[in-house]
Parts: sequence; C-alpha cells; structure tokens
Amino acid sequence: MKIVIAGGTGFLGRALASALVGEGQEVVILTRRGSRGSRGSQGSQGSQGSQGSRGSQGSQGSQGSRRFVAWTPDGATGPWASEIAGAGAIVNLAGESIAGRRWSRAQKGRILDSRVLATRSLVAAIAAARTSPPVFVSGSAVGYYGPLGEEIATEDRQPGNDFLARVCSQWEAEAMSAATRVVCIRTGIVLERDGGALPKMLPPFWFGAGGPVGSGRQYWPWIHRQDWIDLVRWAIQTPAVSGPINATAPNPVTNAVFAKALGRALRRPAFLPTPGFALKLLLGEMADALLLSGQRAVPVKAERLGFTFTFEDLDDALRTIFTFGGVAPAA
Repeated sequence: MKIVIAGGTGFLGRALASALVGEGQEVVILTRRGSRGSRGSQGSQGSQGSQGSRGSQGSQGSQGSRRFVAWTPDGATGPWASEIAGAGAIVNLAGESIAGRRWSRAQKGRILDSRVLATRSLVAAIAAARTSPPVFVSGSAVGYYGPLGEEIATEDRQPGNDFLARVCSQWEAEAMSAATRVVCIRTGIVLERDGGALPKMLPPFWFGAGGPVGSGRQYWPWIHRQDWIDLVRWAIQTPAVSGPINATAPNPVTNAVFAKALGRALRRPAFLPTPGFALKLLLGEMADALLLSGQRAVPVKAERLGFTFTFEDLDDALRTIFTFGGVAPAA
C-alpha cells in the first residue's frame, strides 16, 4: 500500500515511515526540503532515478520503499498532489515545532499557519484526486483540551481556550473537512531516547538536580513512541475509527510522579524542583502551556475500539527506553 506522510522527516514521522517501510509499504514523504535519496526497509541508500516534475527520487527496497517529494504547504495544491490519487492513506504530521522558540506574536503565527495551511493543502489534494484515499490521519495534540487539573479528558470533551487549544481546534477543523474518513491523533508527550521531549529532560537528572517542575501536580499525558506508531497504523487499518483519538497511555501521571519514575530509570535523584516563576521568566507563555499545566487525557475511544497498548505503565516504558533504546544508565 502507498502511504503519503506530510512531515515525515521529524521525530515521529521518521519512525513511522521506517515502521511502514519495514512492513512492506510504499512510503512517500512530502518535504519542504526537496528531493532526497530513497531508502528501502533496511535504511540503505537506494539508486536514484528522476521522477520528473514531482522532484522525487527513489528505488524499491527488499520489503518496502521510501521516497521524498517536494511540496509547498501554502493552502493550495501543486505537482506533489499527484501522489495523493490512489494512496491507501495520508498521514499529516506537518507543523512548526511548538517548543523551538519563545512564543512571540510572529512565532505564534508560524505555529498556527504551518498546521492549518499544510492541512488545507492536503484536504484540497484529496478533493481533487481522481481516486480519493480511504483515510486521512491528521495530527493534533492533547493541548486541544487546554490547561486542566485532575479532571479526566476524554475525546468528547470540549476544547479549551488558550493558544494551543485554539491552534488544535483550527487544525482539526481543517482536517475534518476532508472528503474521506478522518482521524485526528491528539498526541501527548511521546517518549523515546532519540528525540521529542525526553532528551531535553535528562541533563538535570544526570547532574543529580532532577525533579518536578512547578507544583508537580499537573498531569503529563505520556505515550511510548512504539505505541504511538502502532496506534497510527491501527487507525489506518480500522474503518471503525474516525474523529479524534487520544494518543496517550491509559495511565497519565502527575509531573511529580513522572520525575520520580524518570529518576528511577536513570538511577538518579529526583527531588529538586524547578520553580515555576523561573520557567516563566525564561520561556514566557510557553512555560505555562507546555510545562506548568497539563491534561489528564486518557485513550477511551482507542481502548473501546480494541486497541491494546504495549506500555501502560510509565516505569515499564522508561525502563525499556533506557535499557534497550540506548546505553543503560550507570548504577
């Protein structure tokens, strides 16, 4: 099956693409960076062949294939849109990082526009395709719910009213206008050694200065990356799945509990808190949205429809990451 991934060069997209190639799928990655060499399922460099105006290069691997196609996600279509026709699924992960820069007005505009315009381009391409893909899986985030306390957030909860909630609401609204089955993946904190939030948390722990941030009472909905990949693949393959899905483990924990679990996994202390006011001075509004507040989001819909998580317990997930996903921590 041919699967088109927009935003397939990031932390989640790369891993998803590799998993799909490994199971024999033809993966087409839409990227702003233009054409690249393609790789088969073993990640080796393939022979290069011109694909004409689409700007892609690729070769068939022993199981699956991966090739890159240039696109401009500006709300309209382009030559890249020919890849949409006949695809078995479209996965949309495109968007400016929310943690890359301090949230100036201009940066907020980039965060919003990069998601809305990319999604609008894909929806337009789906509408124009002679043969529409049967499913459109589009990114979102648990930030949809806004800052919450201990109240549990299931998929039927109304959106919040802060910046990230408004971004996610507009992002999902664009996706839901697609003329096919749509699944919006509301992702929590994705855990793995090679990217995302986890590596940024490690330095204080390595130096014995790890601990909770702010009050530590805010909930951090987490998910192991392998479960996130499996959830997306399951959403593609399961016709009963549509609308929003919480991509979070069944057992969200408070930040204080998360810090203790990370300390155990690293065999480091985890008792020195980072004051909330210091984070606000350093990061501004971003600190409140990403670190000092949270959502007790649970995957009610996924579990009801039959998805089974491999990592339901945070200690198990972190132990696997630091034992098998990289060098085991020193005693």
